[in-house]
Amino acid sequence: MKPLAGADSDNESQSPEPVPGLTNARALALDRMPIRTRESGATLSAWRLSAGSDQGEGAIVLVEAGAGEVRYRGDGVFLGWTAEQLREAYEALRPRTEESAFEIQQLG
Repeated sequence: MKPLAGADSDNESQSPEPVPGLTNARALALDRMPIRTRESGATLSAWRLSAGSDQGEGAIVLVEAGAGEVRYRGDGVFLGWTAEQLREAYEALRPRTEESAFEIQQLG
């Protein structure tokens, strides 16, 4: 499986270890998924970032709980990490595009 182009794809501008505690960390997939929590009776949206490293594979789930509130959950190599560590790892590994996907169309 080819890794996604994330923050660690440019080796010249990045530190040798973009995710503290993991070596050669790379994003494998970013998927949108429905999720249920104990706190909410409704189905919420979440992003699941699958990642691989020399220590193994895992995933970080970013749950959009509404009203701007986000929660992070980890499994695999990310199991037991604090919310702050998960947020930092998610930001370091998430794929980025070179240009903005938002475009204003001129009509008329």
